[in-house]
Amino acid sequence: MKGAVFLGPSMRVDEARSILPNADYFPPAARGDVSSAAKKGYGAIGLVDGVFYQRAAVAPREILNALEGGIVVVGGSSMGALRASELDIYGMVGVGRIYRWYKDGTINSDDEVALVFHPSTFKALSEPLVNIRATLGRLCSKGLVTTDEKEVLIQAAQQTPFQLRNYIRIVQVALNLGLEKARGAGLLQLMEDNRVDQKEEDAREVLMKLRDVLR
Repeated sequence: MKGAVFLGPSMRVDEARSILPNADYFPPAARGDVSSAAKKGYGAIGLVDGVFYQRAAVAPREILNALEGGIVVVGGSSMGALRASELDIYGMVGVGRIYRWYKDGTINSDDEVALVFHPSTFKALSEPLVNIRATLGRLCSKGLVTTDEKEVLIQAAQQTPFQLRNYIRIVQVALNLGLEKARGAGLLQLMEDNRVDQKEEDAREVLMKLRDVLR
């Protein structure tokens, strides 16, 4: 069985190959790309990254068609998590924390996973909101950030366009929302030093699941 993976800013392809070497890797999926992979005979498809605003996004119908054709489709991390939360009842396999957040209603917008990335290297140029949530959740669980600070920082991130999200800008917006000025620099340092890349962690889960399927 051949496997196809749609991957971009969530994880470097060379790192992905170290986890799942026996798959073909493609850029973030746009409308029609999953259908094309299905027609090429891939028996398993991993959907991690997809376009949101640059081009039309992957349609649920093309994933359903692949599933109906007996193809295993695994999603997580980014567009894959969003589509899996919608289509798992039809057989799409969802994995990872972000997928679970979509399923339980913790998040409900594609803005949560959206980011800007370099068109050639796929390097992330902004910080996705799901990573910010994960980072603040870890800091809060360690007692390094209060619940109130966590909430105002998430609110600041939500108010910042996804193209402009980074930790410096989020702290600046949070200060205007009532964050104590004396805490600004310290919180910025904490977030940068303890950054959680939830999208990468979930992309790894997609690859590991596909590795099991392709054995």
